[in-house]
Parts: sequence; C-alpha cells; structure tokens
Amino acid sequence: MSNETAFSLANYGITVKKIFRNASPGQLYELGLLNEPGTAISSTGALMAYSGEKTGRSPKDKRIVDDARSRDNVWWGDVNIKLDEHIFMVNRERAIDYLNTKPHLYVVDGFAGWDERYRIKVRIICSRAYHALFMWNMLIRPTTDELESFGDPDYTIINAGQFSANRYTSGMTSKTSVALNFARQEFVILGTEYAGEMKKGVFTIMNYLMPLKGQLSMHCSANESKDGKVSIFFGLSGTGKTTLSADPNRFLIGDDEHVWTDRGVFNIEGGCYAKAINLSAETEPEIFNAIRYGSVLENVVYDKANRDVDYTNISITENTRCSYPVEYIPNAKIPCVGGHPNNVIMLTCDAYGVLPPVAKLSPEQAMYHFISGYTAKVAGTEVGVKEPSPTFSACFGGPFMVWHPSKYAELLAERLKKHDATVWLVNTGWSGGGYGVGKRMSLRHTRAILDAIHDGSLAKVATRKDGVFGFEVPTSCNNLPTELLEPRNTWSDKAAYDDTQKKLAKFFIDNFKKFEAGASDAIKGAGPKL
Repeated sequence: MSNETAFSLANYGITVKKIFRNASPGQLYELGLLNEPGTAISSTGALMAYSGEKTGRSPKDKRIVDDARSRDNVWWGDVNIKLDEHIFMVNRERAIDYLNTKPHLYVVDGFAGWDERYRIKVRIICSRAYHALFMWNMLIRPTTDELESFGDPDYTIINAGQFSANRYTSGMTSKTSVALNFARQEFVILGTEYAGEMKKGVFTIMNYLMPLKGQLSMHCSANESKDGKVSIFFGLSGTGKTTLSADPNRFLIGDDEHVWTDRGVFNIEGGCYAKAINLSAETEPEIFNAIRYGSVLENVVYDKANRDVDYTNISITENTRCSYPVEYIPNAKIPCVGGHPNNVIMLTCDAYGVLPPVAKLSPEQAMYHFISGYTAKVAGTEVGVKEPSPTFSACFGGPFMVWHPSKYAELLAERLKKHDATVWLVNTGWSGGGYGVGKRMSLRHTRAILDAIHDGSLAKVATRKDGVFGFEVPTSCNNLPTELLEPRNTWSDKAAYDDTQKKLAKFFIDNFKKFEAGASDAIKGAGPKL
C-alpha cells in the first residue's frame, strides 16, 4: 500500500501524517469497505458506494472567486456566481480543519488532458476511499516515473464533502459550497459527497484554461472509425453521449470531455462516467461489461444475498452512475487522441416529440443550436405530471462554461469552417407524441442513423426543408421507416403536432433573446420561424 509518511501536505495546512498517495484500486477497496458505511462489492466486482444526501451536482452552490487576474474573462451570472476571496478562505480553513480530524487521508495525483502540450497536473485530497478510487478512474493515471517526478500540481481539489459549510457565512445559500479559486488554483468542496463535483470541477478548470490558449474545450464524447475518421457528440445528460460513443465498430476516444486543438481532439479524462439507469447487457454491452473490479457504482440498489444490482430501481435516485477506466471499454483508443472531426453530432432528447430523428444543419444553424444547447426533461415522479420541460444549456454544457458562450461558439465556428465538418442534429427523444403519449426513439434506430452518417450515405440522400426550424431533414435512411423521418406523420393528431411544434419553436426563440446581442444576423436568422 502506498503509505508514504514522508509525503507531506503541510503546505496546505494539513497535519495528518498517514497519507495514502495513489493507492491501488485493491487497497482503496479494502479501506473503503473497512471505514465507510454503506460500501459493498457487487456481484461483478465493482465497488458500490453511496454519496449521501446529495445524489447529483449542486450548481446553485457553485462559486468562483472574483479576482483581478480572471475577472474580465468570466461570464458572471447565474452559472458563475461571484465569491469574495475572504469567504473562500473561511470555507477553505473549515475544510482543512475537518480533514485534520481524520486518522488518514487519500491523495490522488493525475493528469487532465491526453495531449501533453495542454495537460495539467491535478491533485485530489480527500477523506473517502470511494472518492479516491473515483478520481483514480477519472484522471489520467501517471506512470511510476511520472508520479515520481510529479512535483507540485497545477490545481488542487480539497474535498471535505462530509463536512457542511456554515450556511450563515456570507455568500452561502445552503450547507453546500463548491468553490473555485483561479488565483490560488484550488477547488474546495463542503457539504456534498457526490463524486461528480470533482470531475466537473476539473472540467470547469479546463474550460477556463483552454480558451486562454486558443483551444476549444467541449462537453462532448468522441469516437473514431477504423480508417481514422472522427465524430464528436455534443449533448446534455441523458441524451446518449456515453451510450452512442461506445460503438463496437468504432474506437472510443472518450465519453464526455474533450478539447479540439490545431492537431485534432483529445480526451481530458482517463475514465468514463456512465448513467446506470436501466442498464442491460443487451442494449449497452460495452458499458455493462465495464462494470467490474475497479469500477465504482454510485447509489444503486442491490440484492443483499447475491449482490446483483437492480439497474431499474430508482428508489435512491434516477441518477445512478458508474465510473470506470476508459480502457475497460474493449475498443478504447489509447492514448485518447484523434484527428479533426469529420462529423459533429448535436444530441437532443426532445420529450415534446416534434424534432426529427436526424437533420442536417447549415453552419449558421450549427451555431444557433450550439449556443442554444437544447434538450427536454420529463417531469419528476409527481403523480399526474406528464408535461416535459425544455432545458437550454449554452454550448451543451452551460454549468461548466466559464467564458461567455460566444467565446466557445467562435472557436467552434473557426474549426468547422477550416476542417469542413458536417453538423447533424440527432433527436434521441420521443416520436409519435410527446412524453406520456409517444415512445422514446429506439437505440437500434439511432444507431442506424449514426451508421448512415459515418459511412457517408446519409449526406447523399434527398432532403426536405423543415417549415418551422429550417433545417434539412433526410427523406430516407438505411432501413428506417420513412414516416419516422417525418415526425408529423407519426402523430395520430396532426393538429396537436403543429401546435406542439410551434410551442417548442417559441421556447427556442425566447431563450435565444439573451444571446442576440453577441450573435451575427446570419446566426439569429438560423433559428425557427413562426
């Protein structure tokens, strides 16, 4: 076990002597099972853990310190909320004081970014073995020599999530605090044990640093054909980024976070973080088989007798998750880098059931939909509520964008033009009616669409122009039923379709108003027309 008493955290104010630095998964299993209530091993060998009260991110509790060096680059507002330096230090000291009460701590040193020109060194300091194993999976794991010469990190995440913030501290809105300080290059977590906060903290850091260097950081997955043609998949949670990028006929570059540079794309992470709800070996075999020894299952329900996980059980949360090293996917491409994308796919889960399963976008429409970042979420578990709600998240990753969305949009537009990439909008949501009436697009049909995109055949078929949204919709695709490509034909009530399409179009128009000042006339004109 990596028990390096000579390894000190004194420069952080931490006096704990027993520190496990980059402990192996097996050692973290043992420590987690011995010291953390609720941990167990699944029948496939994955470590199961509970994240406590918080089973998802807490975006309303995220703060960025307002400092002179980064102030003019940050898009301040509801996403990036200002925090005073003094309050950050109060919370930091609270976190350090808590960590100093623990008998031992875990340190994970790793890299973010497979391209060595742009990678950063990240250090995680935490008190839960579950958190250490999670980030051991999600960061790029250094070799023995790289760890030996690691030196000081570029950024440090101090995770004291088991201890609450003081809600009466100025600037706090709850007992949860997720605070990033670019000047100190530190990220401090209080009041939430949800491991995804660390993963997205690293992504937020990269979303600030990469545009400073003229590179485009993206909330997307990426894969590559056997002849080297790359596709990237933008999309919010639940749209299919992870599932669709894990294609047995293509090499996986990564499932969630990438950077597009002058050489092509590289994965930021060393692992994948897949949704586990309704997971099965039949529908998602690559992901299902990746859940084994070394993986971390979060907040799942399992049979105590045989330790089989019930992936359909959402009694704890619908946001059940699994993290695993990227090499657990059999056709992962190591190192996780690829050339310039040939196809850019924007995924949306339209719960209104009016968007076509696939549409081809012009460059201006691509910018409009990228800035909009649309998907729809169905209502929660409240009885009788079936109306979906639209979700617009700029650049398909609003909670993690530090600069104004126009910054990322400009970088994307430059790359699309320079490398002549084709942009597609793919709807993985509903057909034949909205949520509660129609049915979700089958994974089989969506994969058939992607196959046609990747083999080039879809770009050659005849299209029709959508009368409201203006994009070009293919009139045929592999063996898909032709009526599926024309959403209106799948609805029994055509008038209801027309009304719902107009309703969705208005949501788009109203949302885009806040971006109009920074958009060209061509991009503003690329939206829906009523």
